[in-house]
Amino acid sequence: MQAATAEKVWQLLEDVYDPEIPVLSVVDLGVVRDVQVQGEEVCVTITPTYSGCPAMGVISTEIRLKLLAEGFANVEIDTQLRPAWTSDWLSEAGKQKLEEYGIAPPVEPTGNVNQLFGKDVTVRCPRCKSENTKLVSQFGSTSCKALYQCNDCLEPFDYFKCLK
Repeated sequence: MQAATAEKVWQLLEDVYDPEIPVLSVVDLGVVRDVQVQGEEVCVTITPTYSGCPAMGVISTEIRLKLLAEGFANVEIDTQLRPAWTSDWLSEAGKQKLEEYGIAPPVEPTGNVNQLFGKDVTVRCPRCKSENTKLVSQFGSTSCKALYQCNDCLEPFDYFKCLK
């Protein structure tokens, strides 16, 4: 095997996908925070989108299996909870992939304050692109998503929450 570099590991991690959103690599999602290579040892630092995210065990295993399959014998996965993951870490390509997959990407809240849930957001329907949507539930198919419905095409869709 040729000498390991952090750049090579980052490239390989582009092929490891989130089990809950299979169109996003762990790099697009922003859960991979750092890659360190020292000699034959590789340490990948990851941060969950939510503490207690059930997908992190699978993600850690998939990262380890990918790197082992590529000839890296000593792989360490370091999970860090601080700083907490933020939707700012999602790549622009990742946001586009979310929308193409049918999940509205995170948007910055407006200045209007909703008494129940904090600041309002205008969430665009990923199917018909209408902004005439409504929140159905703050809790979608996973902890990091909310359920919306488009008032124009009437389709329900997940919204990837904006977390700061």
